[in-house]
Amino acid sequence: MTDRALVPGDPTGEPGTTPAPGPYRPGYELVSEQILQLIAELGLQPGDRMPTENELAARMGTSRTVVREAVKILSAIGRVRAHKGRGLYVADDEGMLGSSRWGGFFLPTNLDHVYMLFEFRRVQETAASRLAATHATPAELRAIGAAADTCRQGHVTGQAVLFERGDEDFHLAVAEASHNQFLVAAVREARRLQRQSSTIGLHGTVGGHAAEAVEEHLAIYQAIRDGDVEAAATAAAVHIDNTLQDYRREIQRRLFG
Repeated sequence: MTDRALVPGDPTGEPGTTPAPGPYRPGYELVSEQILQLIAELGLQPGDRMPTENELAARMGTSRTVVREAVKILSAIGRVRAHKGRGLYVADDEGMLGSSRWGGFFLPTNLDHVYMLFEFRRVQETAASRLAATHATPAELRAIGAAADTCRQGHVTGQAVLFERGDEDFHLAVAEASHNQFLVAAVREARRLQRQSSTIGLHGTVGGHAAEAVEEHLAIYQAIRDGDVEAAATAAAVHIDNTLQDYRREIQRRLFG
C-alpha cells in the first residue's frame, strides 16, 4: 500500500461509498467496515470462504480497486486472509481491541484511531512504569536495562531492525516488571496495533525521534531502578508524548510538504 494510506484522501482515486456527514474518510476505509459488517450478517466463521472481490464490489456499489485496498487493510489487521488463486477467507486474529465487544475495530489508516491509540498507550505505560518502580526485581531491571542498551546500539549503528527490537523489548520488559498481567497484555496489544499503522502508512519514515527515544528510555529505566514512582510515570508520559509528536510531524509533512 502506498504512503498516502495514512493521510486523508483516497489513494486509489476510485469512487467509493459516499461518506456520512463529518470528517472525510476514504472509500476503502468505509468499505473495510462494510466487509466486516457483511461477515457478521452472513454469519461467516473463521476459515469460511468470503465473496470474491468482484462480488464484494458489486454488492457495495464500488470498484474492485477500492475493495482490494480494503482487503489489504483487513489482511494487515488479521481479519481476512487472501489466498492467491483460492479467494478470500475469514481470519480469526481479532486481537484484544479488534472484536465486536469493543464496539468496533482499529483501522490503522484512520488518524483519529491512531491518536486515540497513543492516548491509550499513555495511560497504560505510565501505569506500568509506576508499578515497575515499586515491584521490579533485579532480573527485571537487568532486562529493562539490556533492552534500552539494544535500542541505543541500534540507533548508534544505524540498524533500524535492532533499534525496533530493543524498543519492543524495552516496553514489554517495563510492563512485565509491573507484575500486572492485564497491563502486559494491553501494552503488547497496543504496540501490535501501532505496528500496523506503521506497516501500512509510515513504515521506514518515522525515526526523527530515535535519538531522543534512547535518552527517554534511559530516564524511565533510571527512575524505575531508583524506585521513584512519580519520576517513572512522568518519564513514560514524556516518551509517549514525544513519540506521538514524531508521528504528527510526519503526517504534517505528507499533507503539506
